[in-house]
Amino acid sequence: MPEKLLDAVRVVDLSVGDADSVTRLLADLGADVLKVEPPGGSPARTTLPTLAGASIPFAVHNANKRSTVLDPANEGDRRRLHELVAAADILVDTGQAAGYGTSGPELADRYPHLVVLSISDFGATGPRASWRATDAVLYAMSGSLSRTGPTVGTPVLPPTGIASATAAAQAAWAALAAYYNRLRCGTGDYIDFSRFDAVVMALDPAFGAHGQAAAGVRSGSRWRGRPKNQDAYPIYPCQDGYVRLCVMAPRQWRGLRRWLGEPEDFQDPKYEAIGARFAAWPQISVLVQALFAGKTMKELVAAGQAHGVPIAAVLTPARILESEHFHEVGAITDAELVPGVHTQVPTGYFVVDGAHCGFRTPAPAVGHDEPRWPAGPAPALSPSGTGGDYPLQGLRILDLGIIVAGGELARLFGDLGADVIKVESAEYPDGLRQARAGDAMSESFAWTHRNHRALGIDLRSADGKEIFGRLVAEADAVFANFKPGTLASLGFDYDTLAALNPRIVLAGSSAFGNTGPWSTRLGYGPLVRATTGATRAWTSDDAPTEGTRHAFYDATTIFPDHVVGRIAATLALAALIRRDRAGGRAVQGAHVHISQAEVVVNQLDTLFVTEAALAAGVAEVRTDTSVHAVCPCAGDDEWCVVSIGSDDEWDAVAALLGEPDRAGLISALKRWTGTRTPLQAAQALQDAEVAAGPMNRPPDILEDPQLLHRNLFSDMTHPLIARILPAETGPAPFRHIPPARQRPAPQPGQDTRAICEQLLGMSPDEVQRWIDEGVLFAADEPEAGP
Repeated sequence: MPEKLLDAVRVVDLSVGDADSVTRLLADLGADVLKVEPPGGSPARTTLPTLAGASIPFAVHNANKRSTVLDPANEGDRRRLHELVAAADILVDTGQAAGYGTSGPELADRYPHLVVLSISDFGATGPRASWRATDAVLYAMSGSLSRTGPTVGTPVLPPTGIASATAAAQAAWAALAAYYNRLRCGTGDYIDFSRFDAVVMALDPAFGAHGQAAAGVRSGSRWRGRPKNQDAYPIYPCQDGYVRLCVMAPRQWRGLRRWLGEPEDFQDPKYEAIGARFAAWPQISVLVQALFAGKTMKELVAAGQAHGVPIAAVLTPARILESEHFHEVGAITDAELVPGVHTQVPTGYFVVDGAHCGFRTPAPAVGHDEPRWPAGPAPALSPSGTGGDYPLQGLRILDLGIIVAGGELARLFGDLGADVIKVESAEYPDGLRQARAGDAMSESFAWTHRNHRALGIDLRSADGKEIFGRLVAEADAVFANFKPGTLASLGFDYDTLAALNPRIVLAGSSAFGNTGPWSTRLGYGPLVRATTGATRAWTSDDAPTEGTRHAFYDATTIFPDHVVGRIAATLALAALIRRDRAGGRAVQGAHVHISQAEVVVNQLDTLFVTEAALAAGVAEVRTDTSVHAVCPCAGDDEWCVVSIGSDDEWDAVAALLGEPDRAGLISALKRWTGTRTPLQAAQALQDAEVAAGPMNRPPDILEDPQLLHRNLFSDMTHPLIARILPAETGPAPFRHIPPARQRPAPQPGQDTRAICEQLLGMSPDEVQRWIDEGVLFAADEPEAGP
């Protein structure tokens, strides 16, 4: 049996609730995760929804782990916890360490080799450190709520789970980066991890790549309104449901035009530009509606694919769990989720060398395991660096990634010190290079490709292939997120790369994975959301219906692109950890992959499992009765999100409002918030120990006192962009890892000469000859902006 990527990495799990999914990610990758619970078990074992009395989120997020019971009141058990921690590599804590008479910072001080990840809603310090958050509150405060949903009326929350799962992906990436740093320099770390910080950075970042559609939207300074354009990725009704289009590239527009019968009014080449199409879409839309009326989803998807038009059916979660594709590729597992009850569960995010590495064993019974490590420790490395340096310094990445998901993967490595070489062709530049008229570079490209060097090369030429192959031989990893088969068509499938360099890691993602019936479908994030059921669940009874074509409001979110980058980065780094620990013992390269569709399904795993259990009727299901109310506040289009779950929270809201009748409590709450600003309402509710938060806009994010206290952003400048860009300072605040570097994103081919001369030993004349022959291309030095 092949060694798992994180075999023998020891993780002490002191997490409760949403943070359980952080250690599930590490367990999926092969780490030995030992969950430490008090007598009677974690309180999360009864969290709704439940299946046969057992919590579904606990069961899903604690698969592949072991469980031991240590009594915080027992001195011997306190000592046993320290014995476990002393021999561990990573500790994940949500405050449970305090019950054992210690804390995350104290354990990090006492055991310098240890990586301590302390997870809280808003961080350990700052003016809002004591605030509570739920998935809905995080989504509102991160700025995401203000940029999705209808243009007027009550904003629409996404399906529950997305924000918390995104924070978990960011936490796993931060922990593994710190662990890799430990392998490099021998020193562990303490990470004061804030879920709020993570969602601001990694779900729908106001200051990060916004995708190609942003090139078609006029720039506005400090825009506080709601999204103006709901047709960037339009949804249309058809005979048996809805379908969504995602027409970005000129060739895709030409395909849609052919499908429409080459309408005379839209033959002008100007419509190949996104901006011109957006302006004319109301007229184009009339033609599309007429074409789609009376046809089924299946017919339209087949016809669209035949015309080269990115299109997807807007499916329900139940349809996904039954889909031929997900079952054929192993993305859905039939599991005994709780004793005696079988149901379908998402397998997990990760595919390693063609096989899913995810759900293996159900969540353990309370105290199933002894408080010890059954296997020996992970192999140590000879330190090759010193504390205070970047952990990925010395790694060389060849980045073929494109647009948001691909760009984010490489950017995360570049921020932590890797030498990232962006490989581009002159004929097919990265889609994020599309900029608004008059702009030399898009802000999305500047954010996503900082800390890169740019190599211009024609990989379709024999000489270009030979030059790229020489780079592969000296690289650590190749990143790509092309449609399956593209790398092979270029002559660089994994077997070819491994022949050039047996230690290479090929990492990336695609819309629906490398195999299966849907693998060849054209795919973008909006189509992935539609196909996986997220779009159908992104709705609300409070959303306006008059004058709308449909009730789905995920049109302007970037989900899941940014989180795909985080999950792919975690997987790639785990593969590099296995390779480096193997040393000279074995060849340990890997081909690791993420399906963006499977990311969505796993981010919403509780929703999917609940739906599957209800549909199958395998046992009694109690659904979550929590209320997440989007409440109007004083001012123009101002809102506050309030989450009420437990009886104590219902009582606290009733006492605050003086409203004893629970049946009328939400109406009374909305009347009460309507006389207060969002911050006034949120603060009063937080003081009553009820999770609440204002709906922030992007300008509010930059002024948020908690984010300012935590130095989440720093000013980034680029010679081709006039304004200063706020940029994240790193995945989390570390003790021993410096803030992210800020090398400006390059122009196409900007570093071609330097890369070929320095890494391949070419002479300037030789480089120029290849440029003259079109094998390479190089840019002039960038001109200074205004």
